[in-house]
Amino acid sequence: MTWIVPACAVGGAAITAPSPAAAEAPQPACGGATIASGEIARVIDGKTFVLSDGREARLAAIEAPPANRADPDEEHVAAGTAAKTALEAIVLHQTVVLKAAGTGSDRYGRLVGEVFTGSSAEKWVQSEILTKGYGMVASGGDIATCVTYLRSIEREARAEMRGLWGDPYYMMKEAQYPDDILTALGRFAVVSGKVVSVRESGGLTYLNFGRRWTEDFTVSIAKRNLRAFGAAGVDPKSLSGHRIEVRGWVEQHGGPAIEASRPDQIEIVEQK
Repeated sequence: MTWIVPACAVGGAAITAPSPAAAEAPQPACGGATIASGEIARVIDGKTFVLSDGREARLAAIEAPPANRADPDEEHVAAGTAAKTALEAIVLHQTVVLKAAGTGSDRYGRLVGEVFTGSSAEKWVQSEILTKGYGMVASGGDIATCVTYLRSIEREARAEMRGLWGDPYYMMKEAQYPDDILTALGRFAVVSGKVVSVRESGGLTYLNFGRRWTEDFTVSIAKRNLRAFGAAGVDPKSLSGHRIEVRGWVEQHGGPAIEASRPDQIEIVEQK
């Protein structure tokens, strides 16, 4: 596929799908206290950048393909380059404000926050990159209304096949096609399907999307994380019969699988 890239200028609960009008709703106030500000000197990839003082930071609750030129998969490299270029077009050499989203940093020491351009924080970068279709909503957004808003932006970009969503390599996967999900092995993906059953085994709760656990798609939730689901008002056992979207890193345990460690990885899109 030929990628069209823009010209470069210099905790929350499981979410129920919004109505079609939600994408037109006013942008909510997102992010907490300001944790950093400054000019962006360099963009590393579609979600990560370096401030002029040398600090590395990333967009909270956003995943994008890595810009790794050593990757043998040329399509993957092209997508990563396109996502990086899209972010550069929004933020490179711009003054940005980072507002707290969760702990404020990740395990690599990078600042993590809601990012706004301009000293008055007039443009929300997460919303901008999703609008262009060069990012996916990940877990980590602490305010449910903000996660819902961002997902409405992503959903619109998906429907119009903007950016990454125009390529089968990155488009949303369907749970009924496990072989197709396995093409995303080791990558962050969005999978949609109807939960056929919910089972518990060995300290894990499984959401099953088929009756052959050795072949079909499953979602696992560790017992240690169930408290977070309960606090968010989500009972995994109640999801049987619902159509949901799950987002996370694709693994293989018999069939394809995603581990859901946070309730905001799961979105109910159709009630049973």
